[in-house]
Order: sequence, then structure tokens, then C-alpha cells
Amino acid sequence: MAMTLRLDDEETAALQAAAQREGISMHEVVRKALRDYIEGWERDRDAFLSQFAKENKSLLDRLAQ
Repeated sequence: MAMTLRLDDEETAALQAAAQREGISMHEVVRKALRDYIEGWERDRDAFLSQFAKENKSLLDRLAQ
């Protein structure tokens, strides 16, 4: 799916600089940033749920009965 991304001048300059630094297109910088964001969010969510389950094991066991 195609989409339009509107950036201000400062954001555009930062994106261009990042693309030049990495030797990839601005498109690839944005796609990589999006993947990294999603993976980080999923990792944080999974860590939270794991910790929550450990801290509340007895409560969750009682609710499961």
C-alpha cells in the first residue's frame, strides 16, 4: 500500500542526513525506523506481560479456577 508522509523542513533534512549517513534511500530509512519502532513496542509489551504474570501469578491462578 502506498502512502504519503508529510515532513517539515527540519524533519526532511534529518531524514536526508540519515539516509546519506547509512548509504540508503530516505524510503528505506523510514521503513527501517517503522520496523524498529514496531519491534520495540512488541518487545516492551511482551516484557510487561511477562513481568505482570510473574508478579500476579497467585491472583491469575485464582481467577483461572
